[in-house]
Amino acid sequence: MTSIRLKTPHNGEYDQPTGLFINNEFVKGVDGKTFEVINPTDETVICSVHEATEKDVDIAVSAARKAFEGAWRKETPENRGRLLVKLADLFEQHAEDLAAVESLDNGKAISMAKGDVAASAGCLRYYGGWADKIEGKVVDTTPDTFNYIKKEPIGVCGQIIPWNFPLLMWSWKIGPAVACGNTVVLKTAEQTPLSALYAAKLIKEAGFPPGVINVVSGFGKVAGAAIASHMDVDKVAFTGSTVVGRQVMKAAAGSNLKKVTLELGGKSPNIVFEDADIDNAISWVNFGIYFNHGQCCCAGSRVYVQESIYDKFIQKFKERAEQNAVGDPFHHETFQGPQVSQLQFDRIMGYIEDGKKAGAVVETGGKRIGDKGFFIEPTIFTNVTEDMKIVQEEIFGPVCTVSKFKTKEEAIKIGNNTNYGLAAAVHTTNLNTAIEVSNALRAGTVWVNSYNTLHWQLPFGGFKQSGHGRELGEAALNNYTETKTVSIRLGDALFG
Repeated sequence: MTSIRLKTPHNGEYDQPTGLFINNEFVKGVDGKTFEVINPTDETVICSVHEATEKDVDIAVSAARKAFEGAWRKETPENRGRLLVKLADLFEQHAEDLAAVESLDNGKAISMAKGDVAASAGCLRYYGGWADKIEGKVVDTTPDTFNYIKKEPIGVCGQIIPWNFPLLMWSWKIGPAVACGNTVVLKTAEQTPLSALYAAKLIKEAGFPPGVINVVSGFGKVAGAAIASHMDVDKVAFTGSTVVGRQVMKAAAGSNLKKVTLELGGKSPNIVFEDADIDNAISWVNFGIYFNHGQCCCAGSRVYVQESIYDKFIQKFKERAEQNAVGDPFHHETFQGPQVSQLQFDRIMGYIEDGKKAGAVVETGGKRIGDKGFFIEPTIFTNVTEDMKIVQEEIFGPVCTVSKFKTKEEAIKIGNNTNYGLAAAVHTTNLNTAIEVSNALRAGTVWVNSYNTLHWQLPFGGFKQSGHGRELGEAALNNYTETKTVSIRLGDALFG
């Protein structure tokens, strides 16, 4: 069986694929293995899906290679774009189902899930528009030479996505890869395979040829490792933790030296200056850390506030955090649902206990909510020092630290005091301060008077140990193309 009837409070009954999507068909795994998908809201089993092993990855890669070397390589850029736009249209037509499935196995609020679906469709449509605009150029060197530079697809692309934004990461990866003419083998996160599998059934409906996009469910140590080390995968893209990112790089280097792009962790500073609109700043600081339950690689988890407004900020921020509605993701007033899994819940609670033992003060939160489901109160720590684990390490949950600073120079210094460099934010009404601090922060994205305002037109990626390469925008196309130089000798002149 490769599908099952499921039901959610949002969309009622629907058909949920559970197989591996290979060559435009849902199939069972070769070894017949399955694994359970857990509902983080009540800890019950939603269903079981087929587990990909190394054998299944081989089959999927073979299908992708056959498609790439066959008709897909000869497909016109215009038609590649049309297929992506059609897929975007199908996302919008199936938006309610996709959002419901996203909330079901991830636990995110249904309102947030709907936003993710809309952004996923926007991303696919955006790259559909890029497909026929990937251009080279002519370079004039000498009168008797004609030189041109062209962009070509890399080939078979392995893509490994995380559990915090399953549909968004699905579209962020597939969109630019397919627009550039590549084929794909994408592995979902084992915690959240359902929405990606639902989206996979739209691939065939959109009209993509068999083998162009393959989606498999499985575990990182097996299926993910098989993709990263596969000798017939030409490029691997990974989004996840820095620890696993290092393993992906090693596997790529140890196999066929495949190209690698990594979007990894973060410990992003959110800096509030004394001249900021404090109510506006608190609203964005709240969104910056508690959006998606704090399970966001660019979360503004280190909040720095200029000392003259510190006390006022803490009081107002505490009040705002306590207003966040935490509960059932299918209730429309819910802002924060459960953490994704027992493992993630335990990890976050471990950091909270470590912060308490280190002498940090819990201004609000710090406890579990209820006795069923992986719910954690929005948590604010003060009285922290820069060497504490809760300040230096990525918690990936609804937990932030708040510290004081005196000067702009100090804000820049402590803002950059991290091994990461994914994102940052500056809150100020002074344009000079905004530009100076933004330019000085070592981060791939800096928001001014906002936070988490990602858009598919804007490149996203990190400095330092937050990875390399960029997703989204025109920049993502560089990840999925090879540059070829052709130099033609004109005339009949002989060398020498």
